[in-house]
Amino acid sequence: MTASLDTADTRGGDAQMLTALVRLRGALQAAVLPLDDDGVEAQREAQREFVDQLEDYVIPRVMTIEAPLLAVVGGSTGAGKSTLVNSLVGEQVTTPGVLRPTTRSPVLVHHPDDAEWFGQERLLPDLRRVSDATDDPDSLQLVATDKVPQGLAILDAPDVDSVEERNRVLAAQLLAAGDLWLFVTSAARYADQVPWEFLRLAADRSTSVAVVRDRTAADAVQTVSTHLARMLASRGLKDSPLFIVHEGPIDEQGMLPADHVREVRGWLESLADDSGARTAVVKQTLDGAIRAISHKVHPIADAAAGQVGLAGRLRAEADTAYEISLRAATAATGDGTLLRGEVLARWQEFVGTGELLKSLEGKVGWLRDRVVNTVKGKPQQAERVTVAVESGLELLVLEHAEAAAERAHAAWQELACGRGLLAAAGPDLGRASRDLRRRAEQAVRSWQSDVLDMVRAEGADKRTTARYLAYGVNGLSVALMIVVFSRADGGSTAVGGSAGLGQKLLEAVFGEESVRTMAERARVILEQRISELFDTERERYTGLLDGLGLEPEAGERLRQAARRVDDVRFAETQRGA
Repeated sequence: MTASLDTADTRGGDAQMLTALVRLRGALQAAVLPLDDDGVEAQREAQREFVDQLEDYVIPRVMTIEAPLLAVVGGSTGAGKSTLVNSLVGEQVTTPGVLRPTTRSPVLVHHPDDAEWFGQERLLPDLRRVSDATDDPDSLQLVATDKVPQGLAILDAPDVDSVEERNRVLAAQLLAAGDLWLFVTSAARYADQVPWEFLRLAADRSTSVAVVRDRTAADAVQTVSTHLARMLASRGLKDSPLFIVHEGPIDEQGMLPADHVREVRGWLESLADDSGARTAVVKQTLDGAIRAISHKVHPIADAAAGQVGLAGRLRAEADTAYEISLRAATAATGDGTLLRGEVLARWQEFVGTGELLKSLEGKVGWLRDRVVNTVKGKPQQAERVTVAVESGLELLVLEHAEAAAERAHAAWQELACGRGLLAAAGPDLGRASRDLRRRAEQAVRSWQSDVLDMVRAEGADKRTTARYLAYGVNGLSVALMIVVFSRADGGSTAVGGSAGLGQKLLEAVFGEESVRTMAERARVILEQRISELFDTERERYTGLLDGLGLEPEAGERLRQAARRVDDVRFAETQRGA
């Protein structure tokens, strides 16, 4: 709806009611229902219907209560609606469809002096105004003629049971925008189910309805009229006028003889001439529409609250999937897993094995001298350990991220709400993201750089410069990484024992307490880097939920807005009593 409806002068409309209705419309729009679930499609349809009716009819009508009475002519396929409209007006203003479905814009016929009431910003604001016939169903053709009395407008709508869905949707939209339904059926079609569904809605909303039974043979008038009257009464429409239009010849302008529609035309003209009667019809339909909307939005509010719960469940499933994999990945960085392959082989090449490994219980000074002799002049082998560490960590992250994606995908796939999101997101969500390898490589290199900086900073405070230089910052950094990877092993296995060389080497340079502190800091930084990678992967799922626009309080705000409308209606009733 255009912004002018929020700010325009009410000109006779009740300001409190207008404010309450605008807030109700906003609350309805905010109560989004994007997640699939049992029954949610019905609530989506109701939500669209109520928003459309508020924008197309209720709010504009409250603002312009004195506007002409709008009679919407609707009904079944082939009932003769357009012929009836032409006959009521007395000239050809709309073209009857020969082929079905007829696709054309709806036609609104009004008195020239009433043209101001039907501008874009007032009634059916989504329909573009045109002056000529068109097959664009998103346009509203305006026809001004002084053969329609001032104070009355007639709108020819598409078939309510059209085989073309767009026509059916438009027909429902137009009927919801009318003050009065002039519902047209024929002797052959008056018992069809679809028209009666619309008439049931009219009764539920207290919409003013008149039924025209068109093309009725003289010998069938009594029988069909009696049956149709009983059907109207049984469906809460016993007070609705019932008109019979006899079957007759249609002239070249598409009109019935004037006396065939005299009764219907006279009734419409009497409404146009009597401002009190006209206002009563408008207020009956308007009040019924407001009451129906305010009462029927509560299931939508419940559905909106349910959507928040569904999103919470999906979020929990994704969080669980990635937390499981994150815990497994971080555990694997310290339980020796990374030292059972390429990393261990390159480390052993760097520090050597055999007698050095067997002499771990010897004197630290002797070990230091032995290790110095072993590692001096091996910078390339230190670099090989670094490369192996990088590759091992990358692979570790990728494997566990793949497992997390598969686990989250499977969990969402079990829920209707999750399946809908997965289908919209595409097939890649069940795998780790395509750029994870690149990001993991960057994260591991950043961590290795952090470890290098840590060793360099710690060595700057040591007086044993010669010893520090003998090992080299790269060699000491590699040793610290090995210590981090073996912290849970404790030297109880061959892997742990080999890694213990790194521990002894570092202690010989920095001391036991400093090594413990550096190893803990390096471990924390590594886990933080991995956690950030997994958070980014998890956001592929949680980002879908964040983008749904769900607001936890939307359901309650909708209930409050509906209650406010009811309060204003009650106050108006009390004032009128």
